[in-house]
Amino acid sequence: MHSATLWTRVLIITLSLTWFSPIGLAATTAAAPALTPSVEQRLASLEAYFNNADPSATLKDNHGLVPAGLTTPTIGLAGPGHNTWMMVSAALVLFMTLPGLGLFYGGLVRTKNALSIMAWCFGITSVITVLWWAVGYSLVFGKNFHSAFLGGSEFFFLRGVGSTPNPDYSYWVSHNVFAVYQLAFAIITPAVLIGSVVERMKFSAVLMISALWFLFIYCPLAHMVWGINGYMNGVWNPAASIKAIDFAGGMVVEMASGISALVLCLIVGRRLGYGKTPMPPHSLVLSVIGTGMLWIGWYGFNAGSAVAADGIAANAFLTTTLAAAVAAGTWATCEYWVRGKASVLGFCSGAVAGLVTITPACGFIDATGAMIAGVLGGVVPFFACTKIKRWMGYDDALDVFGVHGVGGTVGLLITGILASATVNPNLSTNLAKLVGKSLWLEQIKGIAVTLLLATIGTALIALLVKQIHGLRPTEEAETEGLDLEEHGEEAYIFDAKS
Repeated sequence: MHSATLWTRVLIITLSLTWFSPIGLAATTAAAPALTPSVEQRLASLEAYFNNADPSATLKDNHGLVPAGLTTPTIGLAGPGHNTWMMVSAALVLFMTLPGLGLFYGGLVRTKNALSIMAWCFGITSVITVLWWAVGYSLVFGKNFHSAFLGGSEFFFLRGVGSTPNPDYSYWVSHNVFAVYQLAFAIITPAVLIGSVVERMKFSAVLMISALWFLFIYCPLAHMVWGINGYMNGVWNPAASIKAIDFAGGMVVEMASGISALVLCLIVGRRLGYGKTPMPPHSLVLSVIGTGMLWIGWYGFNAGSAVAADGIAANAFLTTTLAAAVAAGTWATCEYWVRGKASVLGFCSGAVAGLVTITPACGFIDATGAMIAGVLGGVVPFFACTKIKRWMGYDDALDVFGVHGVGGTVGLLITGILASATVNPNLSTNLAKLVGKSLWLEQIKGIAVTLLLATIGTALIALLVKQIHGLRPTEEAETEGLDLEEHGEEAYIFDAKS
């Protein structure tokens, strides 16, 4: 009697949950199917939801086939938990740019240029959003070009990007939510890049370079690394020529923006008076606040890249925290050894460097690996920003190359060495023979491709814009400050009457 009552309850619960099960949705929308899923199959579908697995597998027989006439979940319904997490993650990543990066960068420049940074961040957000809607999303995550280097045209103008999942990228997250989440990545990448040329580039030139860089560097690189048939998507593409792994953007975001930042600042040239006139940050308080916002937003960046509220996301949440905290302390410790003082800016720089370094690895390595990433993320970028920059003499105003370019490269190497299928079982799908052995060689190949694309592509784009439009404002405008000259506003009004 007790057993019968239990099964009755299970049946009632199962049927009541039919509406959020993709199997249930298909069953209610299909035209009079000859067969319907069994109770056991419905329960297995719910289990697939909790495990972030393929719900269609629950319908297959012992031969791996769906019986003729049985309703199939080809048009699914997004799972509420996973969808909620991804909407929150998308908001967190956008929060990194607006206002996080704006405040972090804005506090590091001089007073006369603080608002220009905010304008750049807002302008890039607007331009990239339009391009993402028109062609960008499709070029990255489409596939009808049948190319390992660029996606397709099927999603131009976000056509067909609705609330049902795209099973190429998630079984349980709405396609439109996934598109917005990836848009936030596309926005912040060029916004990071332009940190190397603050205080000396025209607003119009920033927008032109950001748009061209997005189309000709970001889109192909993102497809190669994350596209379902991408050239370097080692996790999901069994035919990938380079079987690299990048959980949340070590190649696509960090390394690409950092390398490009170095190229761009060399082409633009140094700020007027660089090396002669003091150019200290005008407000470290703003930069500290911006750092905190970046750190918080990075949880959406890293843990959100699991595209599910699952155990892999939880691991990324943990490793992100550990690496950022350890790198912040490591950078400050290096400062204390070298200069006798640990600066607040050092803590901020270290935290960001740690977040950058853990980005490609966060979903593939364990807590101990995160501690190693934190130490290396503090030491190596510190050396790059304090020694290499001085030796080479370039004016990377906000150390984008040293933190993002170098930190991203270190993180990619760590990923290849420390990645574990125990942490992320997906590594066993196509990479079982490489993990723990020669995966680091594939990472080096991916680094080389990213280096070539970012270096050559950015140089060509910058030189083209320089030739047809110009990059720098007049010397008078640069001396007066970009806030007044380009936006007609001031960040601070010191007149008592105001």
